[in-house]
Amino acid sequence: MKRKISILFPALLLAVLLSGCQSKDSDPVFSTTDNEQEAERNPDSDTVNLTVWGAEEDEELLRQIIDGFQEEYQNQANFAITYMPQSESHCTDALMADLENGADVFAFADDQLYTLVAAGALEPIDNAETIRASNLPEAVLAASVDDTLYALPLTADNGYFLYYNKQYFSEKDITSLDRMLDIAAEQEKKVSMEWSSGWYVYSLFGNTGLTVGLNDDGITNYCTWNSTEGDIKGTDVARAMLAMAEHPGFISTDDAGFLEGVKNGTIIAGVNGVWNAVAVEEAWGSGFGAAKLPSYTCAGQQVQMASFSGYKLIGVNAYSSHPQWAAKLAEWIASEENQALRFQLRGQGPSNIQAAASAEVQSSPAIAALLEQSEFSCLQRIGGNFWEPVTTFTADILAGNMKGKNLQEQLDIMVDGIIAP
Repeated sequence: MKRKISILFPALLLAVLLSGCQSKDSDPVFSTTDNEQEAERNPDSDTVNLTVWGAEEDEELLRQIIDGFQEEYQNQANFAITYMPQSESHCTDALMADLENGADVFAFADDQLYTLVAAGALEPIDNAETIRASNLPEAVLAASVDDTLYALPLTADNGYFLYYNKQYFSEKDITSLDRMLDIAAEQEKKVSMEWSSGWYVYSLFGNTGLTVGLNDDGITNYCTWNSTEGDIKGTDVARAMLAMAEHPGFISTDDAGFLEGVKNGTIIAGVNGVWNAVAVEEAWGSGFGAAKLPSYTCAGQQVQMASFSGYKLIGVNAYSSHPQWAAKLAEWIASEENQALRFQLRGQGPSNIQAAASAEVQSSPAIAALLEQSEFSCLQRIGGNFWEPVTTFTADILAGNMKGKNLQEQLDIMVDGIIAP
């Protein structure tokens, strides 16, 4: 990956969270200009060129982290380090488009690990025992395949829970989604949840006895969301979703829509993650509240909403031209000190044991809510065929197109897509 690198800060950040993939030809957000000038003058110099992919919202955080790395190692090498915004949820798609010329160091969601390892994008971590000893066991498990560590744990908070405005809801109210929807409708407000992503839709199926997961081949899925047996059948969940979608207090919206609604006052509660804790608290002030997900009515009973738990990881591209320095930079980004900084600036929960045990982290309402929800969560391990069929199914529900249709047939179609080879 020999390349010349230019680094400039843009005047404005893009407003939409979880933006689409950026190609390697996209303009970099920032880099180290002094070494870039040297590299331009002498392409064969010993300059260490590294490209880092991270979430767009992490720009300021990564600027500080990369500056600290260069200061620490300034006497050992000349660096030209580029940061480029890349959605962690779509990192693998971008990397697979041109693996050999992809980022040297990249942040990604743990559910992509199997794909990256199978593609040869990641190699086993050299100092695995040190990493295992310093990080939470669940985070180490999420970064491993068959007990081999392939990435560095970065956060232990990639799950979701309930945000709510205390001005509208009591602690009793937030235990029932039905009650919350009624309160929101009375106030001409909304409770939000994103149904365009199967990641969130899992919460409605996950604690019902209906199952979904990855087969032993690591590629295909099993799924019983269309089951016609048991106390709760697939059609029961579908009917509950239809009722929810039609409720005047409900809205399905993405991350950007959630934040916009929180800020303009139209959304007074919603299912979302730690990454938006700072923004929500700024908007609601003393009304800021966070808790485990509520229960909802399904098949005449109250069902506690489930969740996927997840972890953000740091990977080192196996095709990096500077693998040793890429590994050093990855370790620097995922260090205890920089995980603590990540929490301070972005409110993200550390995977590092010492950083996670700090008083600041332990007193965070969002982190506490995530821990409370963890009793009803499981590690996400889903094959790629899961997402589109779920999105199609929920889109029909939200559009009201399920009326008059056979719900069982629609569930069968969704499941056939999920389990397709």
